[in-house]
Amino acid sequence: MARGGSFRSGGFGGMNQAAMMKQAQKMQRDLMQMQEDLEQQTYSASAGGGVVTATVSGKREVTELVIDPEAVDADDVEMLQDMVMAAVNEALRKAEEASAQSMSRLTGGLGNLF
Repeated sequence: MARGGSFRSGGFGGMNQAAMMKQAQKMQRDLMQMQEDLEQQTYSASAGGGVVTATVSGKREVTELVIDPEAVDADDVEMLQDMVMAAVNEALRKAEEASAQSMSRLTGGLGNLF
């Protein structure tokens, strides 16, 4: 088996093991800070022209649900349920998208190495 390309002989662009560990530790600290920041954020979305608004946290928990009283129709509960689900799902999608964007900024092109 060929021995060229080992870590000691300059693998990973000549980065030595200590530098790799330091970079990994920094990335881990940055990731933890990013997760804390995301958990503090809130994401809102509306449905039904604004008659239902849902707010979720970065922890993906519903923190607020506002329903315009005019949207409450005992004869059409199903439509209200659909609007609530749509608003909650859109707010959750926004939270997930923000998380993915933050992760992408943190890792940069790292995914291309694997």
